[in-house]
Amino acid sequence: MRETIRFLQNGQVVELTDVKPTETVLDYLRLRKRKTGTKEGCGEGDCGACTVALGRLSGDRVVYQPVNSCILLLGMIDGAELVTVEDLAEDNRLHPVQQALVDLHGSQCGFCTPGFVMSMFTLYHSNGAEKSRKAVTDWLAGNLCRCTGYRPIIEAALTSCFETADDCFSRRSSQTAELLQSLDDDRDVYLPYGDGFFASPASIEGLAAIYAQHPDATLVGGATDVGLWITKHLRSLPKVIWLGRVEALDRVEETASGLLIGATATYQASHDAVTSLSPDLGELWRRIGSKQVRASGTIGGNIANGSPIGDTPPALIALGATLELQNGGTSRTLPLEDFFMEYGRQDRQVGEFVTGVFVPRPTINQVFRCYKISKRFDQDISSVMGAFRFTLSDGVITEARIAFGGMAGTPKRAMETERALIGARVEDASSWASALQVLQSDYTPMTDMRASNEYRQETARALLVKALMEADGTDPAGLNVLKRREAENDRAA
Repeated sequence: MRETIRFLQNGQVVELTDVKPTETVLDYLRLRKRKTGTKEGCGEGDCGACTVALGRLSGDRVVYQPVNSCILLLGMIDGAELVTVEDLAEDNRLHPVQQALVDLHGSQCGFCTPGFVMSMFTLYHSNGAEKSRKAVTDWLAGNLCRCTGYRPIIEAALTSCFETADDCFSRRSSQTAELLQSLDDDRDVYLPYGDGFFASPASIEGLAAIYAQHPDATLVGGATDVGLWITKHLRSLPKVIWLGRVEALDRVEETASGLLIGATATYQASHDAVTSLSPDLGELWRRIGSKQVRASGTIGGNIANGSPIGDTPPALIALGATLELQNGGTSRTLPLEDFFMEYGRQDRQVGEFVTGVFVPRPTINQVFRCYKISKRFDQDISSVMGAFRFTLSDGVITEARIAFGGMAGTPKRAMETERALIGARVEDASSWASALQVLQSDYTPMTDMRASNEYRQETARALLVKALMEADGTDPAGLNVLKRREAENDRAA
């Protein structure tokens, strides 16, 4: 067992023993090291002012990802290279992305600039990203500029980020890879701190053992949710177990029948695989959080926290996903929808943890659609999340699976609506009428800051119509035709 965390910075190994379980990378940089270039903004992983880069090995190559240091726990950078805005200049010369921001007047008040610089640094090292405005805006969606200086920032990224990387990081990449390889051991990490600890097991067996001994510990995947418990809810979390080093828990395996996603696989790492499963699923993944969030956030964490507005569970439920769990040396599987029992309560026993989820591949006679409705297109929480899978035979629905998020205390299937759709013809809107009526009784959504009960009910109904029309290959704009038909029927009645 190792009682230190180790990471690289500026080509040197940093080793720490005095790590508080909930200490963030931002606090380490600003309070311990007095490196104040990394800014503290929202404290919840939303504004991007605190963005730093983490370099990790992918094969024999160092890959840099942007992360929000305000919600990233210090212990989670074990085995990685940490890069901050102060690390970029070389021999008193600005880094190419910094120089481009200067030349093109991309810095306004300057507070957000270090975060933009670090996101652009990771784009600069992305090795083959498509040079386009869309690629840049997607990459920078997690960095907010309140001075509305986006045009010159985007121009600076287009100017500097798409040439072959030539900086001190690219020139010492071989040495960095060797150092990272030397830090990659198979020892469990345990850092005691008062009555608590930060632990980072390296194997499933090690995780099962320490969690069985400390079932009151907080399990952490990417900390994109747990980080807010610390910074916003001010919770005391004396015992933290990070799952990021557990061998094979980050697996993403494609099979003929579906996709196996390990509990610590990130959105970024699994994006290509889920896109091959369904383009709609890939687009949903792209709209979850920001580049920073997708680089850290895990599918297993999004499921295990049981949020009623989590984006992934409704889509995975509609696809018929099964969840894998383990307790000590015993494992079990269950349909994903059965995991969510009621608000804040999941079917997870003491000492039990999620190890992965299996997502069946839609068959040739199945149509899958999912839609995220939010106030902002990028980096926003869903008001309503709807997912639909229809099994068709000659245009007739023989099976339907429908799940919504944001409509109940848990992600929930529309069981009565599913039954009402059996036998309906996707080309005949009149055959959907009973299902549209039943949908209103499947859910009783609440009114909150994101949406009203009425808005959620009407939106859910519209999404069902949209999915059915798309299953028939009809332009969803035909919804207006359906509404006119219903109004005529009402007047006739």
